Amino acid sequence: MILHIDMDAFYASVEERDNPSLVGKPVIVGGSVEGRGVVAAANYVVREFGVHSAMSAARAQRLCPHAIVIKPRIEYYAEVSRQIREIFEQFTPLVEPLSLDEAFLDVTGSEDLFGSAAEIGRKIKYRIWSELKLTASVGVANSKFVAKIASALKKPDGFVVVDADAVQAFLDPLPVGRLWGVGRVTGQVFDRLAIRTIGQLRQMPLNRLKELFGTAGEHYWQLAQGIDGRKVVPDREAKSISNETTFAEDISDPAILRAWFVDLVEQVARRMRRHDLKGRSVEIKVRFPDFQTVTRSLTLAEPTNITRELLEAGLELLFNRLPQRQQPIRLLGFGVSRFDGSEKSQQLLFDQPDRQRQQQLDRIADQIAEKFGKSAIHRGTRLDKSRD
Repeated sequence: MILHIDMDAFYASVEERDNPSLVGKPVIVGGSVEGRGVVAAANYVVREFGVHSAMSAARAQRLCPHAIVIKPRIEYYAEVSRQIREIFEQFTPLVEPLSLDEAFLDVTGSEDLFGSAAEIGRKIKYRIWSELKLTASVGVANSKFVAKIASALKKPDGFVVVDADAVQAFLDPLPVGRLWGVGRVTGQVFDRLAIRTIGQLRQMPLNRLKELFGTAGEHYWQLAQGIDGRKVVPDREAKSISNETTFAEDISDPAILRAWFVDLVEQVARRMRRHDLKGRSVEIKVRFPDFQTVTRSLTLAEPTNITRELLEAGLELLFNRLPQRQQPIRLLGFGVSRFDGSEKSQQLLFDQPDRQRQQQLDRIADQIAEKFGKSAIHRGTRLDKSRD
């Protein structure tokens, strides 16, 4: 059985925990309007005004002028995330982090020690609250897809268990938009076909879905049947480490895309260094509103886990090697593969003295995050970065 654990409004909840006077007030974690900032997290109070993550700070301010805006403390959130992961790993070594605030856990082999998957989920949820004073929503199911849907259904502080023999009954009544990959454009196609629930989609012939959506049609059909055979893969066993985010609203502003991309790269680089991994291949993934997904990759001269080097390579792919399209972006992802721990003397994007400085900067940032939970060092481009 698989757990999907998703922290509730993570960044904002951490800020509320550390400053209780914020509780009950509309809180935004993100950049400033002047700096063309973006909303990194929105607590549940401000969400009632229509504010959500990935929204521009300017629009968020128009929707909720009295919101309290707090500058992100990414290193601090990473430290809290590490504490949460330590709790996970006391119950199972099979932990696959998706980002700082969510992860999949395979607890199949842990049930003899700690009880059923549902019991383990409740124990983890209790530990996160009792030790860190943060709430998590938990989904329990026999697949990643179903567990992820379950964790989102009763947020915040949700807990949903889907037994193996109840998957179809669970999925059928849900809106078709719950399926991974069904965005605004695809949803409009389903709406014209009067397909509004997963159950209705499940009744459609597979060939018809392929005619309409190509290979994505089979993807929709399998998910509607509750079919998802992906395993939980810990970072240390993965052939690649990646992170991606699907925006609540499609984004076209390059400054906002760049800010989110920096955060993705930093999380991936930190996970690589945690497991002493260096990668030679960098890849980005971009999904457009029409569900067309484009990937681009670049092979580096030598393996690296230096944040700046990975970032430079990723930005080259994102802004210079994607097809020139006018469509905004729905999903943005970054990953590294072809791991190789050996050091070589070749040069990459920088001369060797500069590489040594960058490695030292990464080590310092990681050590400070590990020991103190926050850093005095801030990378030049973050969620409040101005357009260059």
